[in-house]
Amino acid sequence: MLTPTNEERYGSEPEQNSDHQLLSHNFPVADSQDQKESKDVDPGSKTHCNTQTGKKSLTCDTCEKVFKNKSKLKIHRRHHTGEKPYSCKICGKAFRYNSMKLHMRTHTGEKPYSCNTCGEKFSRASTLKNHLRIHTGEKPYFCETCGKRFRTSTGLLIHMRTHTGEKPYTCNICGKKFSDNSAFSKHTRTHTGEKPYSCSTCGEKFSNRPILKSHLRTHTDEKPYFCETCGKCLRSSKGLLIHMRTHTGEKPYTCNTCGKKFNNQSALTKHTRTHIDQKPYFCETCGKGFSTSSILLVHMRIHTGEKPYSCETCGKGFTTRTRLLVHMRIHTGENPYTCNTCGKKFSNKSDFSRHTRIHTGERPYSCSTCGKKFTRTSTLNDHLKNHTGEKPYSCSTCGKKFTRTSTLKDHLKTHTGEKPYSCDTCGRKFKFNFCKTCGKNHTGRKPYTCNTCGKKFSIKADLTKIQETHKMRSHILVKMWERFHYLFQACWFNENPHR
Repeated sequence: MLTPTNEERYGSEPEQNSDHQLLSHNFPVADSQDQKESKDVDPGSKTHCNTQTGKKSLTCDTCEKVFKNKSKLKIHRRHHTGEKPYSCKICGKAFRYNSMKLHMRTHTGEKPYSCNTCGEKFSRASTLKNHLRIHTGEKPYFCETCGKRFRTSTGLLIHMRTHTGEKPYTCNICGKKFSDNSAFSKHTRTHTGEKPYSCSTCGEKFSNRPILKSHLRTHTDEKPYFCETCGKCLRSSKGLLIHMRTHTGEKPYTCNTCGKKFNNQSALTKHTRTHIDQKPYFCETCGKGFSTSSILLVHMRIHTGEKPYSCETCGKGFTTRTRLLVHMRIHTGENPYTCNTCGKKFSNKSDFSRHTRIHTGERPYSCSTCGKKFTRTSTLNDHLKNHTGEKPYSCSTCGKKFTRTSTLKDHLKTHTGEKPYSCDTCGRKFKFNFCKTCGKNHTGRKPYTCNTCGKKFSIKADLTKIQETHKMRSHILVKMWERFHYLFQACWFNENPHR
């Protein structure tokens, strides 16, 4: 499984003299070669002699670990002293001997260890060993508190801090604390804006290596991780782990405010911002705030006009890969989302989710000013502009302002006379998308029925009108009855004053 076969181990032999070209020392090279045993006794060791074999062994005074020769003991002692006598001439980072060997691979790009299952390459044997557990499902480290298992000892160590509450890493800028160094490093980049990892294909930059690695697969369309339950292929091991929870129903992340559960950390982070209205990422062009850096990145493409994803069939460009995939279903005719109530099919999940709310009546988005509820965030955002009076979209011809781009788009047609929509049956052209309505007039189909009078209609707007008429009539009848009842009582009391 490992190539090359010799793993670097804790007490492995140091590199040969050829590596010294990239090392700088604060002392002569002859004195720094740990593989040559010194004649002097190491002050931090004890010498023991095996009476049966006559061989001497050396013991570390600090931890009592036993070594066969002085060179290995000398390297080991640096773990206690913190001594790092070897520094990289490329970046200046300091190392112990065997750490230096691994570090050099970050500059050379050497990855001598490869996975026989998926072909992924690694710079060190220990990383490959941990990776192999993704395929085998092996989790040898378990938490004694809750029984949860982990692939690596580091993963267990970080997990243990969820029980102890320990957060040893603190951000000097905002004071936020973290339980592991990688999360801390990622966080600091939100302040600095540093994105040291860039895609060689499209130039897009990323704050951490795993995101870049996953991104690179969008260009190659490589999906090396597959679900054994449903056969779905995914680009990253993390993506597979999150996907597996859709089968198991596991939702390990809980919102402390409302108790809602989530199957991944990012979904929880996005959700918690709905409670505190936190939008830490701002657009430098228009000042608009966003809850995540990825949403900001997509937003920036509105200003730059960048559409990096294009359809191979019709050439249409898109700002995100997801929008391209949804668009592709127009050509393939694929509608993977089916409503269990009415059987209607949809090409994308957002349309499907909005449709299901017709049946459930769910309106999860509410206006904080008037309390009115909505089925989608975009409708709520448009509604909020009624309170603020904001009309950010203006007509370049007449100067009229609008709350939404779609209304402006429709308005512009009054100037151009454009009628882009035509009925397939009669050929009649429309400024707006009334083709479906016109088509129903030809077929005689009337899918909208009034519950009050039973009358059927081909378009929903006509149904709404008659429902309002019934409501108005009902209101008038109630008022008439109240008036009649009042007059009747008045007449009765006039005729019977002593009652």
